[in-house]
Amino acid sequence: MIRGPARGDIDGPPRERAIVKIFVSSDMEGTTGVVDWSQCRAEESPTEYAYYRGLLQHEVNAAIDGARAGGATAFLVNDSHGKMANLRPDALAGRARYLSGRHKPLYMMQGLDASFDGVFFVSYHGSMAGSPAALSHTYNPRAISEVLLNGITAGESAINALVALGHRVPVALITGDDTTAAEIAPFCPDIRSVVVKSSVSRFAADSLHPEDARELIRKAAREAIRTLPETGLPRIGLPATLTVRFRNPDLADMATWITGVVPVDAVTVQLTDEDPIRLYRRFVTLVLLTRGIAE
Repeated sequence: MIRGPARGDIDGPPRERAIVKIFVSSDMEGTTGVVDWSQCRAEESPTEYAYYRGLLQHEVNAAIDGARAGGATAFLVNDSHGKMANLRPDALAGRARYLSGRHKPLYMMQGLDASFDGVFFVSYHGSMAGSPAALSHTYNPRAISEVLLNGITAGESAINALVALGHRVPVALITGDDTTAAEIAPFCPDIRSVVVKSSVSRFAADSLHPEDARELIRKAAREAIRTLPETGLPRIGLPATLTVRFRNPDLADMATWITGVVPVDAVTVQLTDEDPIRLYRRFVTLVLLTRGIAE
């Protein structure tokens, strides 16, 4: 942990106070009540989006407030959904720094480095290939059908954990639906998961009342900070392999234009690297390359 000066007793010497830095990557599909694209895309329904972005803001703030209660002191929130400008910076709790906007080299993990003590994933969702999860997808639902990490189905949370592993920062908290919690468990077994809704289908879920969801998030975030010293790094064997299955052969063929991406079959490619951050960057390049054609 980084340490800085803190004010001591009036008659005593100055004391040092631990600075506990938390990196928050916020998506939106995992917010309680969100079950349709119109609720998290402004271009489809400005009114619906405005309401549900407010619920997202409250869940992000609940995670920050809980972490502060547990002893965290500094926060960076990387807005990771859609155009990546969904939160109101003036309304963020804890005087958190706010990283927003698109075309970030490390995408949903931009801003993370080894100075952080823990990572939070807030409002995350399940993968396209998992059991029915509300609004399930993996980065680009129009292009990617499934991603495996070392042979195990991986959602965005597990893929993003590669960056945490590369910087040797534990992933301490995740919030979302029940599938999201199940998918991250093999890769981050020490993580605290908050299930704010149980998916019925890809477009239906049984959600907690927003106030109950926030209460659970606050409690879990507080405990996540208190138990950080016992929280291990992501358990991802290196060199790691990402296996990506696309929706059609054209997309898979295009992916092989990237150095280090090799074909497996007509719709599947693989990427392997001993450096988890380099592997993640190559995957993000693959996603961005195929996005324009798929859309």
